[in-house]
Amino acid sequence: MKPRDVTTHDFQDVVGQGIVLVDWWASWCAPCRAFAPVFEAAAAANADVTFVKVDTDAEGGLAQAFAIRSIPTLMAFRDGILVFSQPGMLPARALDALLDDVRALDMDEVRRRVAEAESKRASVG
Repeated sequence: MKPRDVTTHDFQDVVGQGIVLVDWWASWCAPCRAFAPVFEAAAAANADVTFVKVDTDAEGGLAQAFAIRSIPTLMAFRDGILVFSQPGMLPARALDALLDDVRALDMDEVRRRVAEAESKRASVG
């Protein structure tokens, strides 16, 4: 399946379910254009994953909310939880390995750790 564009209006709904890879990009960015075929090939080969793109120029507020400072930046969400974020291009093999790692996550453990971190932040503030 081809990656789809998302905006501020549908971002949270899209990343809220399953495994979602987000490519933060801009049309003027040469590394973004170089990464696009790798991202598109991965999308075609992994029907169980949702692949989306966010144009940082068109969606500046969303990019700011996620502290995007370098593009391309790749993020992985699973069940609405950000589990990976890295600026820069990934080669195809590294992208495949990332998907394997995200699929293998114990989401009960991830949720427990997120809850612990939120509890610590609440007790500090």
